[in-house]
Amino acid sequence: MLAAPADHEAGEATRPRKIIHVDMDAFFASVEQRDNPDLRGKPVAVGGSRERGVVAAASYEARKFGIRSAMASVTARRKCSELIFVKPRFDVYKEVSRQIRAIFAEYTPIIEPLSLDEAYLDLSENLKGIISATIIAEEIRARIRTETSLTASAGVSYNKFLAKLASDYRKPDGLYVITPNMGAAFVEDLPVSKFHGVGPATTAKMNGLRIYTGRDLRAQTLPYLQKYFGKSGPYYYSIARGIDDRPVRANRVRKSVGAENTFAQDLVALDAMRDALQPIIDKVWRYCEGSGIRGRTLTLKVKYADFELITRSRSTPKPIDSRLDVEQISIDLLTRLFPIPKGVRLLGVSLSALGTEQPEDNSQMHLAL
Repeated sequence: MLAAPADHEAGEATRPRKIIHVDMDAFFASVEQRDNPDLRGKPVAVGGSRERGVVAAASYEARKFGIRSAMASVTARRKCSELIFVKPRFDVYKEVSRQIRAIFAEYTPIIEPLSLDEAYLDLSENLKGIISATIIAEEIRARIRTETSLTASAGVSYNKFLAKLASDYRKPDGLYVITPNMGAAFVEDLPVSKFHGVGPATTAKMNGLRIYTGRDLRAQTLPYLQKYFGKSGPYYYSIARGIDDRPVRANRVRKSVGAENTFAQDLVALDAMRDALQPIIDKVWRYCEGSGIRGRTLTLKVKYADFELITRSRSTPKPIDSRLDVEQISIDLLTRLFPIPKGVRLLGVSLSALGTEQPEDNSQMHLAL
């Protein structure tokens, strides 16, 4: 059971929150291996095997070859010639996700879904009156295994940031607890690249400032972090100390869903940018298909080599209902920018003005590549 940390405002003891982060292990690929015994123990990639296909999920056997989600299918094939591609079945994944969500709901109504395969649960007060959040996490994992024949990893802590780190710590099929007494020390030795919310571009920027670990991040002042990271500075300042006051938000309204990619080399040619948009569009549309989300406004994000950022948007009378439409609008918005004045280091696509067929899948979502 989590112990109470000291209150940093009034000096009084406060009751700690009990947060669990549950993350299904290689969810899409595991469902395919469950339903097709011939795939078990073999490297499996869920996604398209075509030239511009993208890996949506990889089994742990495939991950041993360095295959990861959002990787181009041709790259994945080069890494593992025996890789088996399986077409995604989002209707099945959604149904399994509903089963898992029903298990969560027996313990707490405060559930914040992040996607079909992961969620935060606030168990500070729970429906079964179980004192220990660790015991609840063990029960949930056992029930998921029994009822779906799948495995889940779980992290237990006193805030969302640490619960997420904890669920990653013992993957796959693991459980880890970070108590208030462990929080700050646990963060110190982790590379900043392991921090949820710190993507590749931010990691590179931090490394350029000689910030490599949580200890390095904690050594920076708040004004310094605000200077270099703007409105994200206070968040980085807090998590380096194991502090995260964000609540678990049940049924919050998603405003947009999007993906972006920062390129190793700046792009200047239209054809190269059109190719670079394909995996970004695949990522966005894959999520739309899996969640039932549709949007009426598409926004193209372009960051130039000198970090100048521009966006171009187009709204449609009806929700955008096919990947082809997403691609055509994105390419048209991009083409209208040419000739471009300088190289492009980042492209992104997002959908907003959202509607959904699945109101329970309504967490905010950004899909980083």
